Amino acid sequence: MTHRTLFVSPRFARPRTGVAMLALAAALALAGCQRTEVASPDAAAPPPAPMSAPVGFAGGMAMKERSRAAPQVEQAAADAGQSQQAPLQRYLAVRQDLNVEVPPEQLGDAWAKVRDLCGTLQCELLSSSLLRETPRQPGNAMLEMRVAPADVDKLLSGLAGVAKVVSQNTTSEDKTAEVIDVEARIKNRVEFRDSLRLMLRDTVTKRTMADLLAIQRTLSDTQAELDAIATQRKVLEQQTSKQHIQIQFTPTRTLSQGGTSYNPMMRALREAGSVLAESVGVLITFLAAVLPWLLLVGLPLAWLVRVLWRRRRQGASKIA
Repeated sequence: MTHRTLFVSPRFARPRTGVAMLALAAALALAGCQRTEVASPDAAAPPPAPMSAPVGFAGGMAMKERSRAAPQVEQAAADAGQSQQAPLQRYLAVRQDLNVEVPPEQLGDAWAKVRDLCGTLQCELLSSSLLRETPRQPGNAMLEMRVAPADVDKLLSGLAGVAKVVSQNTTSEDKTAEVIDVEARIKNRVEFRDSLRLMLRDTVTKRTMADLLAIQRTLSDTQAELDAIATQRKVLEQQTSKQHIQIQFTPTRTLSQGGTSYNPMMRALREAGSVLAESVGVLITFLAAVLPWLLLVGLPLAWLVRVLWRRRRQGASKIA
């Protein structure tokens, strides 16, 4: 094998040697700079660049936050709805029936005092009646009124001062659904009436005379229906805003049967007058029924007997 030796001329070797030395110096300088940056721990490091969160991560966090806040939002909405919604007002028609007893001689005075007391309160007197005691029937009285709830206790206190309450019955009827229905009907009828009035006032739309007459007729019917419903609402207001109270006055009864004051002789003396009066009445009735027949039949019969008697006497005298 033949080996060839490369001969480099001294002219060409010098320039290549200088280039190599320059490259080696640059490499050493660069390595020294890197060592300086790594070896200096006190050098201030640049602030890290903010990392942008991935889209999926950000969406998941947002969903978690919304899921956590959803119950709180719903609770706040429910609380706001409850605070804004007022409690349902109930409309009750309350009625009280009372039966009271007073001494027979004080019946009229007690009735008049309670009636006058009603005039001083928020009370509306509906009806009143008074029947004083007679020998044939006991007396009684009645008052019927509507009283505001605030004055019911005052009326009952005044009644307890003049009479004895024997029985008291209180009833109530819920009119809430009926009142709500009537008010809704009134609202609907009012809106419909107003729309009909706007149609009559409209001068832009061209309508025939028949259309105008139909609108006017419908408006009249709607107003009549609205008046009837308004009257029904007033009746409901009277029934629910005041209590209906009815008071029945009766005289105090004395129970003598089975008591220590029972005496047959006193009872017989008390009943003797009524028995005598009944007997005389029966006799008068009998005479009034028989007397016409006595005049009609008795007189001719007596005349006939007298004639026969005279003839008999005359025949007896001739024989003698």
